[in-house]
Parts: sequence; structure tokens; C-alpha cells
Amino acid sequence: MPVITIDTPALNKEQKRELVNSFAKSASKIIGLPVSAMVIIINEVESENVGVGDTLLCDRQQSE
Repeated sequence: MPVITIDTPALNKEQKRELVNSFAKSASKIIGLPVSAMVIIINEVESENVGVGDTLLCDRQQSE
């Protein structure tokens, strides 16, 4: 059973449905297993928990 993990900013339920649907169908086609075999885990990550280089993503967004 393939497991796909997606780290993303906060999403609403409709966005999550669309993301899961899209990833499951694409992976099914590429891997050759049924959509029902796909497991998709969505991790919502706040920008204060992500560093890019030596800067937190939340600090980087404020300066842009």
C-alpha cells in the first residue's frame, strides 16, 4: 500500500478533498495499483515550524 505524505500550509476541507483525489488518481495511474490502495496523509505545517536556509518561513514572508 503506497503512502503519500504531503506537508502543506493549512487547507480547507474542499482543498484537502481535491488534493487527495488528484494525488490518489495520479499515483494509481503511475504505479499501476487501484486508487483504493493509496494512503494519503496531509500534515498541515505552520510557517513558524519551517526553516528555509537560516530563516523561519514566517519571518521570510513578512520581509517580502
